[in-house]
Amino acid sequence: MILKVNNQSFETKATTLSELATEMALPAQGVAIAVNNCMVPRAEWETHVLNERLQIIIIKAAYGG
Repeated sequence: MILKVNNQSFETKATTLSELATEMALPAQGVAIAVNNCMVPRAEWETHVLNERLQIIIIKAAYGG
């Protein structure tokens, strides 16, 4: 399926947010994901089902000042 991730088309075989995070090799800490402008708690990534109409924003924490 093709998703919109950070405003770019992204082809994936993932069916859940957890699978998408693994496929994208996202770090285990310091990452937040919003779906359709609504933050999804990490505890819900395993059960949050993906479909082609979703807008996904991935935010990574940055160190420094």
